[in-house]
Amino acid sequence: MSPILLAIVVLGLLGLAGGAILVLASKFMAVYEDPRIAEVAECLAGANCGGCGYAGCSDYAEAIVKNGAPTSKCAPGGSRATEAINRIMGQSGGSGPSLKAYVACNGGENCGKRFEYQGLKTCAAATGIAGGPSACSFGCLGLGDCTRACKFDALHVIDGVAKVDRDKCTGCTACTAVCPRGLLKIKPAASQPAVKCSNKEKGAAVNKACKVGCIGCGLCAKNCPNGAVTVENNLASIDYTKCNGCGACAEKCPKKAILWIEGKPQPVDVSGTGA
Repeated sequence: MSPILLAIVVLGLLGLAGGAILVLASKFMAVYEDPRIAEVAECLAGANCGGCGYAGCSDYAEAIVKNGAPTSKCAPGGSRATEAINRIMGQSGGSGPSLKAYVACNGGENCGKRFEYQGLKTCAAATGIAGGPSACSFGCLGLGDCTRACKFDALHVIDGVAKVDRDKCTGCTACTAVCPRGLLKIKPAASQPAVKCSNKEKGAAVNKACKVGCIGCGLCAKNCPNGAVTVENNLASIDYTKCNGCGACAEKCPKKAILWIEGKPQPVDVSGTGA
């Protein structure tokens, strides 16, 4: 047998042996994957936004099937995704309240500036330069880190301050993770007002920095019939588990720091008859 023919035969036998080894390895070393993981992943929104707390939709699907993670954490998918996943997993459970983001600042053009910022056009970079150019060290810098993080076109900077399009917002929380000042908050998608300020300084300092900042006067808390509004560290906050949407706090706020971001005040029965 010629050397060339011998080499061809040897290579062929080696190829057959290698193929046989791979076939056997694929059978004996295969890692079983629960088919429900792929089924659950199909139910998710596919945005890979990270709002569920996992690296992406695939990781979240695996956590549901393998570790029993809650099935209601896909905000973009909403109740429809939760119900579909529950059917696959053979369990029942509510989807939870619909939550959407809002910006706890209404400054923008209502807020003065300490200096003109000429650096990298990101909020993260601006806040690192002497706390940022805004006269309010708690307010929105308006450079759009949140808008770039949002995968649903629900955030835009208007008149120098970020604003949420609540019709488009899915509550994924991607924006809350990137705001260096923590101004993106989540609240129920209901007719309830929101405190559009995050300034914790005393009233006199707030007045110097912003025309519409909370001065901690407490009128909102005093006029709330359900005790849903409190003032701590000179800043009002709303407990949405107690808020009935009557709007008394927004009506009484002298600085208009409490605003309706969707809906309108709800009629409240004060007669005690329930009529």
